[in-house]
Amino acid sequence: MLLVNNPGDWGHVYQQLEHAEWSGWTFTDLVFPSFLWISGVSLTLSFAKRVEAGADKGKLMLHAARRAALIFLVGFLIAYLPRLDLAHVRIPGVLQRIAVCYLIASAIFLTHQLRGILVWIAGLLTVYWMLMTLVPVPGCGPGVLTKSCNFAGWIDSMVLTGHMWSQTKTWDPEGLISTLPSIATALFGVTCGSLLRSALSMAEKTAWLFTTGCALMLSGAVMNIWLPINKSLWTSSFSVFMAGMAFTVFAFFYWIIDAQQFRKWAQPLVIYGSNAIAIYVVSDIIVITMSKLHWHAAAYAPFKAVAPPYVASVLFALTHVLVMGLFAWFLYRKKLFVRL
Repeated sequence: MLLVNNPGDWGHVYQQLEHAEWSGWTFTDLVFPSFLWISGVSLTLSFAKRVEAGADKGKLMLHAARRAALIFLVGFLIAYLPRLDLAHVRIPGVLQRIAVCYLIASAIFLTHQLRGILVWIAGLLTVYWMLMTLVPVPGCGPGVLTKSCNFAGWIDSMVLTGHMWSQTKTWDPEGLISTLPSIATALFGVTCGSLLRSALSMAEKTAWLFTTGCALMLSGAVMNIWLPINKSLWTSSFSVFMAGMAFTVFAFFYWIIDAQQFRKWAQPLVIYGSNAIAIYVVSDIIVITMSKLHWHAAAYAPFKAVAPPYVASVLFALTHVLVMGLFAWFLYRKKLFVRL
């Protein structure tokens, strides 16, 4: 997200470093669902240990609610600070969706066994599919999935008027109804966490992770025939396909790092991941500050002077990632871990 959110020039960005214009997917579209998915994995590992140690589920749920509220508030403040305009501040957002999905996935995990969680996943994906394809939208009819006509956008336009993504104003990629399959994405991560906690050997876990990932990617590709893979709408096919990608990539890392103990090369990832949300928030604050002070053009000028436009733009983004990496390394070395 640090890389794709901070190019030197939005007019010169490689296709894979941008979201798909509408249906379809790019490398960039993998990032957000993977974050939700891994949050589901981590909450499973964290809560399960506490439950086994005798922790009260009500208190764990209260902890989850407090954490979700804090994450939501931070996301809201990031949207509010640039303009200080409550009348038009964007209410949905990346951190806000993470907060909501984390809270609901936590509640489902603490109150259901694995079979019940699978039912929830199927139910959320099915209900969303039916809403998007069967409910008639005024002036559009049922099953229309264009930017200007779709059920999720219609609901957003009624409930979130004036509080949506500034680039659209008529729908929001982190809108209300599309949060349903986003919760399913987090719950797919919960199922992975349950697999990791099983008594299977590392080889067996890796095989199950990889097989599950391939099956989900195939399922998502088949679903795409009737319901396009679309990140902006977070369609059910997108949720399934991206969960499959997450399972598959995780299987590779799990086998290399945990099973084979080949870890040193991954230390930079550990450093970034130890303060992931904090780094993301600080990055946003830096970008907002540079924009308000009109420093971006000056910072980008040296890159424009030495490289072609697309290369210069991505070099600027990579430099931002490196600077944030140095900040992450400082926090890691000082053993400062920000827990929202």
